[in-house]
Amino acid sequence: MIATTESVPWQVNNSVVVINSMTKTDIGISSSNSLQTIEGFGTCFNELGWTSLKQLGDNDKEAIMKELFEPGFGANFTICRMPIAANDFALKWYSYDETEGDFLMKNFSISNDLETLVPFIKNALKYNPILKLWASPWSPPTWMKYNKHYASKSLLGDSDLQSKEWGMDFRGINNGLPVAREGKEGTNMFIQEDKYFKAYAQYFSKFIKAYRNQDINIDMVMPQNEFNSAQVFPSCTWTSSGLAQFIGSYLGPEMKKLDVALMFGTMERPSEALVDSILTDPIASKYIEGVGFQWAGKEAIPGIHKRYPNLRLYQTEQECGNGDNDWKACKYSWNLMKHYIKNGANAYMYWNTTLKDGGISTWGWKQNSLVSVDTKNHTYKFNHEYYLLKHVSHFVLPGAKLLETTGEFKDLLAFENPDKSVVMIIQNENSNERKVSVKLNDIYYEIVLQADSFNTIRIN
Repeated sequence: MIATTESVPWQVNNSVVVINSMTKTDIGISSSNSLQTIEGFGTCFNELGWTSLKQLGDNDKEAIMKELFEPGFGANFTICRMPIAANDFALKWYSYDETEGDFLMKNFSISNDLETLVPFIKNALKYNPILKLWASPWSPPTWMKYNKHYASKSLLGDSDLQSKEWGMDFRGINNGLPVAREGKEGTNMFIQEDKYFKAYAQYFSKFIKAYRNQDINIDMVMPQNEFNSAQVFPSCTWTSSGLAQFIGSYLGPEMKKLDVALMFGTMERPSEALVDSILTDPIASKYIEGVGFQWAGKEAIPGIHKRYPNLRLYQTEQECGNGDNDWKACKYSWNLMKHYIKNGANAYMYWNTTLKDGGISTWGWKQNSLVSVDTKNHTYKFNHEYYLLKHVSHFVLPGAKLLETTGEFKDLLAFENPDKSVVMIIQNENSNERKVSVKLNDIYYEIVLQADSFNTIRIN
């Protein structure tokens, strides 16, 4: 048994006792009541993650990467996300082809990534060569958009410049987008013409091939990050009909040639109807192998899973926090994880892997990260949310099945691994120590949980 509290993470704790019988149990688990298959857990590669790591000495950097990615050692990450060109945690805006009218993609280049994303990913692959990767763009090249700009929301008008809750502070930042050229939810910012669709599908294809030339295989793509959200950083709004046309007639066929999976997303609105519009489209649906959800999209995942029980579902981005990396955020993240996994998610991704202390982005958003780097002293620390994720990812292996649980105690997740071991992750939210009783198949256990703690019990 491993326990984590706010003050002491990852303690070995032998507080599990087998008992002969009991009249009533708090938790009931049967290996015969299994639900969806788990593909894995992971994080995201972005530029600020790599540049923060580079502030450390090589020994510390390698220690972090080993802890995150070496199988069976630390977090044991098996599936990760990456951007297609700049995301909001890039050093600056860039795309792989900013040459106006280059419909044949003659000037396509991932040269920018060779300095950041490629070495970051290769460093991870050194520890886990079979790490699965998937990718999505935040914005297409600017010349493919009606507003000819990477952003969708201006910082020059009446924009909200601060949000203390979410760590946003855009004061002093000018993304250069005039108010008259802002995008809006429910509109297509991508130019809806055949030659642009064809060029953009080629853009995806060249991205996949360029990374293969670097010995990095991208297993899956999604067509657009948060396609409903007009952001001050790289972004692009689409309608579902615009995405359906792009997927069904252009991107889907192109990815099929390369044997790259295509999933719909990332879905950040609580609208099942938006998801249905793609899943029921007679052409686009032929290429869709699943759906990715994040942020408010979490409200749509229960209904989609209920109506499409065999559909592959990803949690694509854990909500980002405000840069404080505190215990409160950790407990909120646990509730997010329970919600997604209990409602059918096959994979779960954290967002920022590593950031400098304070976690501020190029566009003024402070966010949490698994690892914080003190650039003054060239030291680092693993944050609370890292240990929470490790409580699951270290023990729950690809191919595991979520197990249905019964009883009055609900604050847990249970899985059966391919080797038939059973893993329980249990929170005690109370301020006092608590005993819980568990019936696993035909064996009874009594477990002592420390006050305000997360606990993992692995039973062979």
